[in-house]
Amino acid sequence: MNLVDINSIQNAFLVYIDVESLNKKNKLENSFEEFKNLVTSSGTSIEGHVTFNQKTPVINTFISKGKLEKLKEQVQNNNIDLVIINHELSASQTRNLEKFLNKRVIDKTELILDIFATRASSHIGKLQVELAQLNHLSTRLIRGWTHLERQKGGIGLRGPGETQLETDRRLISKRIKRLNQRLDKSHKQKQINRYSRKKSRNRLVALVGYTNAGKTTLFNKLTESSQIAEDKLFATLDSVTRKNKNPRHGPILFSDTVGFISDLPTQLIESFKATLDELKSADLLLHVVDISDIDAKSKIKEVNNILSEIGVMHIPQIIVNNKCDLIKDSKIQPLKIRKKDEAFISAENEKEFEDLRSKINTKLFNGIYTGWISMENNLGNLRSSLFDMGCIKDEKTANCGKMFANIRIGNDELDQFLTIKGFELCHDEDILLQTHNAK
Repeated sequence: MNLVDINSIQNAFLVYIDVESLNKKNKLENSFEEFKNLVTSSGTSIEGHVTFNQKTPVINTFISKGKLEKLKEQVQNNNIDLVIINHELSASQTRNLEKFLNKRVIDKTELILDIFATRASSHIGKLQVELAQLNHLSTRLIRGWTHLERQKGGIGLRGPGETQLETDRRLISKRIKRLNQRLDKSHKQKQINRYSRKKSRNRLVALVGYTNAGKTTLFNKLTESSQIAEDKLFATLDSVTRKNKNPRHGPILFSDTVGFISDLPTQLIESFKATLDELKSADLLLHVVDISDIDAKSKIKEVNNILSEIGVMHIPQIIVNNKCDLIKDSKIQPLKIRKKDEAFISAENEKEFEDLRSKINTKLFNGIYTGWISMENNLGNLRSSLFDMGCIKDEKTANCGKMFANIRIGNDELDQFLTIKGFELCHDEDILLQTHNAK
């Protein structure tokens, strides 16, 4: 159920208002371009735009009277079907603006909801979008339902009754309740799945970041997947989890998540709880950043604010500076020296991927050990466990029955094995002295 079918509207007029009292410390320098890209991502045709500054919002119309008069002139002089404003409006503000301009008006929240509605493909994703839409719509029924404010009557229906508007609110409330129940059920199922995963060796790495930072492209490279990666905002809406296919990584599951945006409406965060809760079970967050973006620093703060709101800032995090191919090497090299804990890559051509893999393995497993170990012949069960884990790459047996194995394993797991009597590290020369032909 879309609040407004933007794609059916031919011409849109953008109103970008820089409100001084609403500005944050980390205000984006290129916020107007982001607003434009957001509208373009919805498939809407932009007929024109206007930008202006304002100290505080006006209670009734959000926009001050003088600027509203000028806006009306511009809208009337052009063939405009829709006016889109870059702030969240109240129901009364939207209604008053529509009455004054005699045009359909939507705010940033409705715009994002429409994009989400067109991008959601999974069952859970569609439920989450519908829930967000209904929560938003429930406060705005009066705008579209004023003509239905009448009481039911007739035989069997006389008495106090209820208005049509109240009926609609009640029906929407019931639907919201059912959606929450279904999402809670899905949430519990995901919790069971996460519990099963915790019992295995697999570690979960979640890719997070600002929308259009290149998360899906990186995800595809790390997992050899073919998820749709487009150069537009909110190209990915449904979270996807895939197993690592690269042998240079340990046992890892990678999860691609929805991108964040500045001033993301609270109801959207709440509605997408089932998706975002995936982050809470992550062992590591890859915070993907578009390093070529002039607002990169501000966007990192925006993402961290949302991560803090979700309650996942305690999870270890690696900053992955993506799109390094768009920056001159002379600018990248000083950053690499100064920010050694961060990764610098280009997801498009897998530049510097080895450094990223090394940092992931270090964070998750305290690094990866590749080499030979020896086991006494009474540790057959341990040998079987190593095979089940997929750690053994080669093995040899000594004349005395001692077993040697060439393994690849996380250092934290190796430390646990080294506490077992009869399990030791060894060198190639030790093996040559004690073994005959390799199996």
